[in-house]
Amino acid sequence: MRGAVIHAPGDIRFETLDDPKILHPTDAIIRTAVTCVCGSDLWPYRGLEPTDEPHPMGHEYVGFVEEVGSEVTSVKPGQFVIGSFATSDNTCPNCRNGFPSNCLHREFMSTCQADYVRIPNAQGTLVATDEIPDERFWPGLLAVSDVMGTGWWAADAAEVKPGSTAVVVGDGAVGLCAVIAAKERGAERIIAMSRYEPRQKLGCAFGATDIVTERGEEGVARIRELTGGIGADSVLECVGTEQSMQQALQSARPGGNVGFVGVPHGVAIDGQELFFSHVGLRGGPAPVRRYLPDLIDRVLTGAIDPGKVFDLTLPLGQVTEGYKAMDERRAIKALLTP
Repeated sequence: MRGAVIHAPGDIRFETLDDPKILHPTDAIIRTAVTCVCGSDLWPYRGLEPTDEPHPMGHEYVGFVEEVGSEVTSVKPGQFVIGSFATSDNTCPNCRNGFPSNCLHREFMSTCQADYVRIPNAQGTLVATDEIPDERFWPGLLAVSDVMGTGWWAADAAEVKPGSTAVVVGDGAVGLCAVIAAKERGAERIIAMSRYEPRQKLGCAFGATDIVTERGEEGVARIRELTGGIGADSVLECVGTEQSMQQALQSARPGGNVGFVGVPHGVAIDGQELFFSHVGLRGGPAPVRRYLPDLIDRVLTGAIDPGKVFDLTLPLGQVTEGYKAMDERRAIKALLTP
């Protein structure tokens, strides 16, 4: 098969790889319907995460079941399936407590920008649709496997409630999906922090009521101004930098909550400052599997359309251009078609 491999920062290659095989009775093999490049893939691409040796890339996927291990009974060959970037057995204590992304048998997906993918823990990870969905739904269902599920987790962790005010820090695909989530969860006012006009327009289409272009202290001051000097009920941090985290914490009102879903890089939190702020903080890898049935239904019924975050579609063989376009902010998110 063919797939994307990173060799060094800025060096993504499309190569011939060994076909995946069933290694454990809990595995499944899927044929990729569509896949994509994630904003978090840009961390190693930019050299902000080490690449010690060449390895495949990609953790978002939807596709058709080709083969299943002997212990997999929840899906069967031919079905269209969606899964999470973090696999889970869906039976361990952490899964039962609502955190399948911290499953005791968790494996993070990392080979999905390819024609075929092996899915560990397939029994608990994969969710099949009742029938093969129309191709127009595939981008939205792909978004559910990570960025929409992660945006939903940001809103959940920040405790977005009906009638509340929410701030979304970050205008990448996760941030834009977080706007959708805040809207679906009933936020009355959604303030999106964004400097890029195409992303601002999409954020407004998804439900943002206000746009803040300032960052850092100026951004916090603007949020305070918009919220009567108090701050927001919920802040959804969708970037993962020191600045974005500080901006999020300082934009929340006393008693408000911050949901942080951007993978932290160089982030340090002042315990004393957090203590006196009365701000709640929760985050981590999104428990996507918990949300899959609900989000799949919302996509297929047309309630949400997170597939709009894909503003560039390329053949899988042009995956390198997908990385470049996102790195240079010429694209929000690149959809790849095998």
